[in-house]
Amino acid sequence: MAIKTELPACPVETTLMLIGDKWKVLILRDLRSGTKRFGELKKSVTGISQKVLTSNLRDMEENGILTREVFPEVPPRVEYTLTDLGQSMMPILDAMERWGTSYKCSCAKE
Repeated sequence: MAIKTELPACPVETTLMLIGDKWKVLILRDLRSGTKRFGELKKSVTGISQKVLTSNLRDMEENGILTREVFPEVPPRVEYTLTDLGQSMMPILDAMERWGTSYKCSCAKE
């Protein structure tokens, strides 16, 4: 795995550097259930442009969070899968999901 830049001293900042924008977190969310094709990700990550999705997927691949497999077909089929490093981020997503659910419940009571 080749990280593009020098890592920050703070571990929280390192995590934010790798998955700190909403698109990357949503891509992780959608890949947690398994391998997805580009078109599937484009449909499930609502509001993302093709250019931004491509950029985020490349960045996540460069940082070792996911793998990209291109199949020699016409038209080409490209699939994305979380690496072990990407899978290791699932407890973070689980905690975010629990917190978001709790927050939505508390807001509904008000």
